[in-house]
Amino acid sequence: MPEEKKKNYEDLLRDAGCSTKVIAHCRAVRDCACRYAAGNPEIDFHLVEQGAMLHDIGRGRTHGIRHAQCGADLIRSMGLGEDLARIVECHTGAGLTADECTLLGLSPRDCMPRTTEEKIVTHADNLIAGKKRVTIHESIGSAIYLPKKVRKRMERLAAEVGLLCD
Repeated sequence: MPEEKKKNYEDLLRDAGCSTKVIAHCRAVRDCACRYAAGNPEIDFHLVEQGAMLHDIGRGRTHGIRHAQCGADLIRSMGLGEDLARIVECHTGAGLTADECTLLGLSPRDCMPRTTEEKIVTHADNLIAGKKRVTIHESIGSAIYLPKKVRKRMERLAAEVGLLCD
């Protein structure tokens, strides 16, 4: 097992250059995501927990929208698995298509959450501002940097996760 896998999530975030504020946010997202995943045997609870804790690992390099792709690249370089890298890569808003990534100056990758675990972490991140729980409507209102259709997708994702996890 690589040394990185033996470290705890907070150590990985610190080693990647994340601030204490980012780490506190990741803890709050983890707590929210784990509530959605709890008790459902069809959901990989450990992957949700790990993905939620590490979703913002790219913020150690940049606080811009590029942080998701940077974080996914970092997860891949550490050999922590493609499932985890995809959670990190897809957590922005309600995901981004390759075309939307290009329009935002990102690498043209499909960054749309597809698995239940990816969707749960993405939605949980949308519900946490800093360490504070917010409504999906508050989150959408503060996401003016994202295209309108992405913000609409955030609303649809919230409904979908609610149905998946009820």
